[in-house]
Amino acid sequence: MLSYDQPINRASPEPRRAAIPAGFNVLELIRLLWARKVVIVSVALLCACIAVAIGKSLTPKYTAGAQLYVDPRELQLVERELTPRAQDVSGLSMVVESQSRLITSNNVLLQVIRDTNLVEDPEFGGGAASKGLPAALLGLFGIEPRQTAEQQQQIEMNTLDTLNRHINVKKTDRTFIVDIDVWSHDPVKAAMLSNAIAKAYLTESKKSQADAARRATRDLSGRLKELQQRLRNAEEALATYKAQNNFVGSQDNLLTDQQLSVGNQRLAAARALTLDAQAKYDQIEASRRGSMDPGAIPEALQSPTIANLRSQYADVKKRQAELQGELGPRHPALRQVEQQVEDLRRTIKEEIDRVALSAKNDLTRARDYEASLNKALDVQKHQSVQMSQASVRLRELERDVDASRDVYQSYLKRSRETEEQESLNTSSARVIGDATIPQQRTFPPAMSLLAMIGFMFGGLAAAGWIVAASQLAPGADPIRPKLQPKQDAAPERQPVIAKVKPPVQAPPAVQPAAVAIDKPVIEKPLIAELQESDVMRTLGGILTGDHPADVTHFGWPTLRTSSALGSFSNTMRQIHAALAAGIAPKAVPVLAVIGTGDDPDRSVVALNIALVAARDGARVLLIDADTAAHALTDCVAHPGQSKPSRLDWLTIGSKASRAVNTANGIAILPAIKDNPAKACEAIRKAIAQARSAGGHDLVVLDGPSMPWGTDERRLFEVADGLIAALPVDRDINASMEDIIAALGGAESKLAGVVLNELQPTVAGPQHDKQYA
Repeated sequence: MLSYDQPINRASPEPRRAAIPAGFNVLELIRLLWARKVVIVSVALLCACIAVAIGKSLTPKYTAGAQLYVDPRELQLVERELTPRAQDVSGLSMVVESQSRLITSNNVLLQVIRDTNLVEDPEFGGGAASKGLPAALLGLFGIEPRQTAEQQQQIEMNTLDTLNRHINVKKTDRTFIVDIDVWSHDPVKAAMLSNAIAKAYLTESKKSQADAARRATRDLSGRLKELQQRLRNAEEALATYKAQNNFVGSQDNLLTDQQLSVGNQRLAAARALTLDAQAKYDQIEASRRGSMDPGAIPEALQSPTIANLRSQYADVKKRQAELQGELGPRHPALRQVEQQVEDLRRTIKEEIDRVALSAKNDLTRARDYEASLNKALDVQKHQSVQMSQASVRLRELERDVDASRDVYQSYLKRSRETEEQESLNTSSARVIGDATIPQQRTFPPAMSLLAMIGFMFGGLAAAGWIVAASQLAPGADPIRPKLQPKQDAAPERQPVIAKVKPPVQAPPAVQPAAVAIDKPVIEKPLIAELQESDVMRTLGGILTGDHPADVTHFGWPTLRTSSALGSFSNTMRQIHAALAAGIAPKAVPVLAVIGTGDDPDRSVVALNIALVAARDGARVLLIDADTAAHALTDCVAHPGQSKPSRLDWLTIGSKASRAVNTANGIAILPAIKDNPAKACEAIRKAIAQARSAGGHDLVVLDGPSMPWGTDERRLFEVADGLIAALPVDRDINASMEDIIAALGGAESKLAGVVLNELQPTVAGPQHDKQYA
């Protein structure tokens, strides 16, 4: 079963003693201050509290501001008069300055005082302060003396003077924007007064122009209904004619014209492809018929297969020349080398013939494609001519609709403009920024700033006092405190990783005598979770062609590129690093992915493990070792994806099974079907050849699948580590115990466990077919 409470024991490093530096330096000063950190922090906090207390004792002031846009130009309603009349720039500035002075006029401020009832506000000289001491004493007994008109007027004048001192109106240079700033001890009151002043100013300026805008709106709206009906009739006639003559398309171009333009472009491109294919084929045929080397054509020079064959041919010719000087003409070794020269020459010629055949097929395909486009273009031309004859009346109707629409939109626009000016914006001035409740006071500064300043000054003062005292104290050396031996920081705590516990007694039938490993690969197998959020799913079997295979197009869930630093990828890197550290230098580690016998998604886990290493830059060879299902073999056997590669020397059985190089940096080697014994033996040979050639950094085996026979168990001998793939929809502990019991002595090679939390991919092929 799985135990999750046994972390890996790491040997703690030996403590290192910190050397005590000699002399006075910055490090010693830091150590001195750190030793007195409690005193410094205490003094700094005390100073911060004092600064906050001083700030709390001051009466706060809050300033709120509103912004007005004062337009000195006149209101213009007719379209030809919308252009501003030419005015002197200095005259416009004088108008704006005059309007800013009007904001603080007595009429506006008195209206604000009446609307907000400031005569009763003690902050502005109202309330009990305005009544005097005798009136306040009489008010204690419930007697309210009546105020005369002169007294009320005097109270309003006093409130007006106080309000003037709270207002600051300023005009921004070279603009028509006026700022109205009002300060008060109450932030809500400051914002309210600023908005009230702007509102009172706009109310007076809007009243004089509302009547003129209302008359213009009434005159313009009288013609809108007639123009609207005329436009509706014209549009209905146009829509009826289009429906009768089958005019379909966008506003600027008909569908037939668009198709004709696209057809011409595609035909031009097809002709260019035909000419290119013809030139390529003629060049290849000329080189083959002429005396020049047929392998000098660009296609042959770009082919990695021909380049490899030529390299082998040069090596064999060199060997032939050396043997001719050392051996006789009938020596068996020399005759064998000559036979190799002939075989390589014949193979090169066959590859060049294959390049020529490919160029001929491309030429035939390009000609057929050009002919089909020519035929389709002729049909589109005929349809375009018919539509052009019927478009004469269409253009006439469209001109009528455009003329009616322009007149109606012109009247509608002017009517809406005057209507909006009547209700909202008929004045030359408007508010562009309402005053909001200030969140921060203007004076004193914020408590956090005062606390920060007090904390900084207090800390600096305490630090300076400590340094001065340490230097002036006789017989003391506080700058050089006694340093205790310092040990290294404790190693980072390792995550708790599941450990696989073998059963008490395994069945004797599953104890292979050939597997005997004393030291485990990893002290405790690592556990990784392959979750649905880590992968992406694509449709398999529909993205085929001459390009190399792409494992993300198999239709299987594969890791996202954004999951490169995820938990699954990091765990696989740790297992790979542990395997590489446990084998000989420059050796290729072999990792086998095993699972329960009826788990259909073990191959998905193996593919994603190989994909992690490939995206890190490793050259991975993925071998299908599943002698029952052959899931990987079925995927890479798709037509058009099994091209010859540099791994042609990896053969399984009598038939040459070529490894398929994918676009993801993974070479997938299919397996032989219907012969498990021969397939397992071939896999062992392929692993041995991969290790000797040194062309890969990691070999991953998909399988073998349970139950394991004698041939499958022999694969565990060549494997450096094992990973168990367990689906989470089953009993994980029971599945793990079955695997451990079946492994027997090979359980020490178990390097990790992958908990497969992906949805089953059994219904994937039908899903792909449906969407394909």
